[in-house]
Amino acid sequence: MKTIPFIDLRAQYVELKADIDAAFLRVMESGEYIAGPEVEALEAEIAIITSSKHAVAVANGTDALALTLESLGIGPGDEVITTGFTFFATAEAIVRQGAVPVFADIDKQTCNLCPEDAERRISSRTKAIMPVHIFGQAADMDAFADIANRYGLKLIEDACQSIGATFGDRPVGSIGDAGCLSFFPTKNLGGYGDGGMILTNDGSIADRARLLARHGSRKKYYHEAIGVNSRLDPVQAAMIRVKLSRLGEWNDRRKRAAEYYNNGLKDTPLRLPAAMDKAGHVYHLYVAQYEGRHELANKLKAHGIPTGHYYPWPLHLQKALAYLGYKPGDLPVTEEACAASFALPMSPHLTREQQDYIIAKVIEYT
Repeated sequence: MKTIPFIDLRAQYVELKADIDAAFLRVMESGEYIAGPEVEALEAEIAIITSSKHAVAVANGTDALALTLESLGIGPGDEVITTGFTFFATAEAIVRQGAVPVFADIDKQTCNLCPEDAERRISSRTKAIMPVHIFGQAADMDAFADIANRYGLKLIEDACQSIGATFGDRPVGSIGDAGCLSFFPTKNLGGYGDGGMILTNDGSIADRARLLARHGSRKKYYHEAIGVNSRLDPVQAAMIRVKLSRLGEWNDRRKRAAEYYNNGLKDTPLRLPAAMDKAGHVYHLYVAQYEGRHELANKLKAHGIPTGHYYPWPLHLQKALAYLGYKPGDLPVTEEACAASFALPMSPHLTREQQDYIIAKVIEYT
């Protein structure tokens, strides 16, 4: 078998080629290349599917996080509790505001931020909690909402990996004070470049975020605040809108692929991803754990099966954050997950033939 794509973006394009090409030409012919109706339409459509009153399009998911923090008044010296088991942007956005990321450990089963450990780390300087809905599964938002209410903290959802996921009957991104999305190409809803969005039910947060994302300006050449240039361009918006029409179907395909993996690999020594009953998992990634992951990854690679390592080094031990003073052993569950995480190919276009081949090779080498 030929090499199996880890995430098959080309097949995604081929499926939608006529509509994607038409969307691109529509923008080219419009002459509007900054902001405009495509961006406004995407904001409205995303607000509907996430049950959010407001959606503010920005240039990328990292800006969505940073601008959300700034819009909530998080600044120098404030502490934000989050996870060390995620992409660096989560902590990076906190530090960009002059705030301090405080890392709590993760739940061993779901790899999401552990509410009990997060609560233990609250101090007089804590201003917010930022759980990440990792790999497409919601964190325990009932627990985090309760903690935030009891301690008077802001609750920010890093939903950059989880559009379409739910907690109970609520879409992720609409549960806390604000939620953040990424449209990076490999995400469940990805563009053909960077993109992001801020979700909130609070009009004042949305208004502030929109102001900051546009150089602190509402009227051209008049500036109320020091902002940034963080606009989602209409070419990306138009193409993301095309993909949005398939998001539900594609997420369902991901779920079926995950179930197929689970059934095929249930008797192997891999610790398969656990799904909470209350969380509607959308499997941005299919991440198992296996102590011999490096050897297994090399053997699978030799047979045309790529794997991923999410994440090889936890945030609390990153060189850029060494000044925070964390040391190995401080977050044992996080560190164990980083050492053993093992992602198999996952996309809506993964075929049963490909999965059968992957499953057979994993069984052969474990």
